[in-house]
Amino acid sequence: MNRNYIFLTILMLVLAVGTLFLAGDDEPKQIAPEELLQEIIQPTRYVTTDQVAKMIIQGDPSLLMVDVRSADEYEEYALPGSLNVPLEELTNDGNLSYFGVPGIKVVFISNDDIRADQTWVLTKRLGINGTYVMKGGLNGWMETIIDPTQPSADAPSVDQELYTFRKGAQIYFTGTESAAPEGGNVEVQVRRREKTNVAAGGC
Repeated sequence: MNRNYIFLTILMLVLAVGTLFLAGDDEPKQIAPEELLQEIIQPTRYVTTDQVAKMIIQGDPSLLMVDVRSADEYEEYALPGSLNVPLEELTNDGNLSYFGVPGIKVVFISNDDIRADQTWVLTKRLGINGTYVMKGGLNGWMETIIDPTQPSADAPSVDQELYTFRKGAQIYFTGTESAAPEGGNVEVQVRRREKTNVAAGGC
């Protein structure tokens, strides 16, 4: 079993136990710890960067991307159409009303999986369904969508097709298909909706 997966599972268990101590009379009905632990070990809480890219490109109305990083990180760059709800503010000022809407798939996004996973555990503990984590976070997004690696010529056709999709997505999100120069970093301009930060009064 992958060591990273084992570490993440242990982290999720610790987070789940930690959420048992959340208090407040006006919180939604919480699910049982046993049920939460069962949900944590399921990989179905993840969606891939490719799935998210496809939903954005297709304008899928059922997608709600929630960036749980700080406001400063969000302002620096964010996925187009994403809403900024920092993890620390998740239960403030009615932010929970964004979640649990029938037919809406809420995808939590952070730089990697950690903060998004913490948010997912918190919402699940509060009994909120329809929430997911973008696997790999924005770091994974940069590696797979913004600067995809071309498979070898003898790679299976499914890998070639995935690469073709990623190159198209790269052009869609950056306006160019040029990859990072040798030994350098690619400068990414990620478009985003205006004023989608909750603190800035977005909806």
